[in-house]
Amino acid sequence: MVGDRGENTSLMQPLLIGKTSKRRHELTDLALDLAAKSAGFRRSLPEHLLASLANLVLAMNCYYSNLIEGHDIHPIDIERALKDDYSQDARKRNLQLEAKAHITVQQWINGGGIKGRTTTVESITEIHHRFCTALPDDLLWVEAPVTKEKIKVIPGRFRHSDVAVGRHIPVSAPAIPRFLKRYEKVYSQLGKAETVLATAAAHHRLAWIHPFVDGNGRVARLLSHAMLLDSIDTGTVWPVACGLARNVNS
Repeated sequence: MVGDRGENTSLMQPLLIGKTSKRRHELTDLALDLAAKSAGFRRSLPEHLLASLANLVLAMNCYYSNLIEGHDIHPIDIERALKDDYSQDARKRNLQLEAKAHITVQQWINGGGIKGRTTTVESITEIHHRFCTALPDDLLWVEAPVTKEKIKVIPGRFRHSDVAVGRHIPVSAPAIPRFLKRYEKVYSQLGKAETVLATAAAHHRLAWIHPFVDGNGRVARLLSHAMLLDSIDTGTVWPVACGLARNVNS
C-alpha cells in the first residue's frame, strides 16, 4: 500500500449547503416542489400500473447508468439478460451481465436493503460488493493509465494505490477510511428535507474520494437513488441516472 499523505477531511468541505447560502431558500423550495410532485405523480398511478412502470424504469435506469460508463447496450438486450438469454458475442454478453448486476442491486435497494443506513460505510461497500460480485471476470480488471499495469477490482474492497481521474487526484489510499467516516457522520444524521438538498453533494463527494479501484460512479448513482428513495415518495418510478446521462455526449 502507498503512504498516507496526511490529508485532512476538511479538504472535502463543504459537505452541505450552508444555512446562510444565498441560494438556500431557492433550493429548499425546489426540494419541497420535487417531493410534492414526486408524491403526486406516484399517487396518481393505479397500483397495477405503478408496478409495471417501476419495472420499466428499473431497466431504463440501468440503461442510462451503463451509458454514462460508455457501455452502450440496447434495452432489448437488457430485457433478454433478465431472462438469462445471453448473446454469443462475448463483449455483448459481458454488458448484459453487467446490466443484470446493476438491476439486481437496485432491486435490493428498492426492497429496503439499506433503508435507514444509506450513507454508511457499510452500505457503500456492500453496494460495490454486490454489484462487482455479479460481474464477469473480464470486467473486473482495469489498466493503470501511466504504468499500464492490470489491476484487479476486488468487490467491496477499497483501493490500495493512488489514482488520478483526469486532473483530479483523489485522496491517498490509507486516507479513504477517515474520509468515509466523516462522510457517514455528516450525511447519516440528516432529516428528509436536508437529505434531498444534500444528495447531489453526497454524490459528488463520494466520487471525489474515489474509494474503489473502479465502480465509483456506479456506486454513487445507486447511492443517490437510495438517498432519494429514503427521503421522498419516489415510488421508484423516476430514475436518477436518466437525468445524469442527458449530457453524456457533450
